Amino acid sequence: MGLVIGMDEAGYGPNLGPLVITTTVWQVPGHPRDTDFWREFEDVVAQDGRSSPKRLHIADSKQVYSPSRGLKSLERSVLATLRLLGHSPDSLRELCSVLSSTPSDDFLQEPWFAEQDVLLPHAVTADDFHEPAERWRKCCADRGIELKAIRSDIVLTERFNDLTRRFDSKGIALSRLSLSLLRSVWNPDDGESTLVVADKHGGRNRYDQLLSEVLDDRLVMRLEEKRECSRYRIGESEVRFQMKAESHFPVAISSMVCKYVRELAMIAFNRFWNERVPNLKPTKGYPVDARRFRDDIGEALNALGIPDESIWRHR
Repeated sequence: MGLVIGMDEAGYGPNLGPLVITTTVWQVPGHPRDTDFWREFEDVVAQDGRSSPKRLHIADSKQVYSPSRGLKSLERSVLATLRLLGHSPDSLRELCSVLSSTPSDDFLQEPWFAEQDVLLPHAVTADDFHEPAERWRKCCADRGIELKAIRSDIVLTERFNDLTRRFDSKGIALSRLSLSLLRSVWNPDDGESTLVVADKHGGRNRYDQLLSEVLDDRLVMRLEEKRECSRYRIGESEVRFQMKAESHFPVAISSMVCKYVRELAMIAFNRFWNERVPNLKPTKGYPVDARRFRDDIGEALNALGIPDESIWRHR
């Protein structure tokens, strides 16, 4: 028996909206490296997105969601996953409270989230994911696999700016946030065989020093550090940072949760500003369009007295 932990992020590149980092923790009956989640769950999930009332689309969030595809498939799969833990959030605020170890009041410090909420489900109905979630729960029980936790860090603008200034690096800020979140769900001293898989952080190949710092200077054994994959051993745990990590099921789930939270957050964000600026074109917060959006809301932003630091990510 062991643990498989997947970790990913969404919203690293934009200037507007939150950065969301998520880990999912799965207990498996055999050695973590030997578990093929795609095969174990083939009756209830599909990577290729074939439409089926009995199967959920699980893959890299970029394959599950796009503005043209809409939110339905992503929402259906994420809410079904949360059902495995007994969670049925009925709003964005409740979803953030369920996922985040940060006090829910922190999420409300930005006025668009304090004033606007998004009721859930947003794009589907409960009937769309209730039955596949129950089938998945039974499949997990039959296979001896259990989803133990989903944990997210929802990094709002001021905290993001504070961290990038402190470390003088957007990449280091992401790595430190990610490893701190990982540490909240992983104890390398518990003796349980654990495999941690995460997407690489930009072009970084070395993670041993960062791991050592978050693990209070425990011994970190370097197994390999290459462009494709960097691997480390800490006790009975192996930690991998690899390209295309979303090919691993637990990372794909983490990717989808991140994307779902971020998309809902941007719905609330756009609603807030649309009520104050007539005929305002919504934004996803990515560079170029984010600058257009900030120009469009400039007068309202000044009238509300909202400082640039609270809305604009400087890196």
